Amino acid sequence: MTIVEGQGAVVTGGGGGIGRALARRLADAGARVAVNDLDPAAAVTVAGEIGGYAVPGDAGTAEGVRDLIAAARGHLGEIDIYCSNAGTAAGTGPDTPEADWQRAWEVNVLAHVRASRELLPVWLERGAGRFVVTASAAGLLTMLGAAPYSVTKHAAVAYAEWLAATYGRRGLTVHCVCPQGVRTSMLAGSGRAGEVVLLDTAIEPEQVADAVWYGMNEGSFLILPHSEVRDYYALRATDTDKWLRGMGRLQQRIEESGLHHHGHDHVKREVCGEGVAGTSARRAPGRAHARRGSRP
Repeated sequence: MTIVEGQGAVVTGGGGGIGRALARRLADAGARVAVNDLDPAAAVTVAGEIGGYAVPGDAGTAEGVRDLIAAARGHLGEIDIYCSNAGTAAGTGPDTPEADWQRAWEVNVLAHVRASRELLPVWLERGAGRFVVTASAAGLLTMLGAAPYSVTKHAAVAYAEWLAATYGRRGLTVHCVCPQGVRTSMLAGSGRAGEVVLLDTAIEPEQVADAVWYGMNEGSFLILPHSEVRDYYALRATDTDKWLRGMGRLQQRIEESGLHHHGHDHVKREVCGEGVAGTSARRAPGRAHARRGSRP
């Protein structure tokens, strides 16, 4: 028997990429899974593959989150696990349109806030609940060429930390998933910066799901499917200037490629699964690393 056997789980952005891999992994382990996606056909397809329940809708709006949780509760009875996985990447820098900045905020940050607002009262009353935030290594480091994505992923990590610190003693388990490049449609649309920084070490969505499963069993807060991110994160914290110099050299490589034009790549990438993140160097991916977060 697994730790999720018979439990009710929701996966947003479950129609593809990391979300689909998470939905499959949870279903294989015996969970009853509600699959949400902005694309109704994708949600229905994945739900059919895993014997789950499709709940199409926009997890990036307050109404969409309320409707999703109400529908999932109606089908599952209880929601024990909520994988807040849907994400969006759009724009490049300060000149990205306001609408794209706002959409990044809504999907990459407020979706987590709104879901926790709906779920916490029941979870805290019964003393148990599991909240999985798909953030990104961009939320620990940065992603060159993608300011809205980097900024909002930092906020997602911060909110996950706040939830864990505030409610961990009351039965809430929080997992924050921070991969680098993952072979999804988001990575495919990440442009020259993604090619230079991420492509060589990109992993499959199923490898991320395996790392999440390992982290769930270990009770880890920070889940790092690319183990080298731990070292980059430590360098950023202990020698920020050195880390920034390294990032500056990467930015120079991108610019010198002649294929990246700052401010003119407003490509909107709204997808089911995550798959873009930043780093300070390129290294072959090692064993997935999940670091246990301290509980207050």
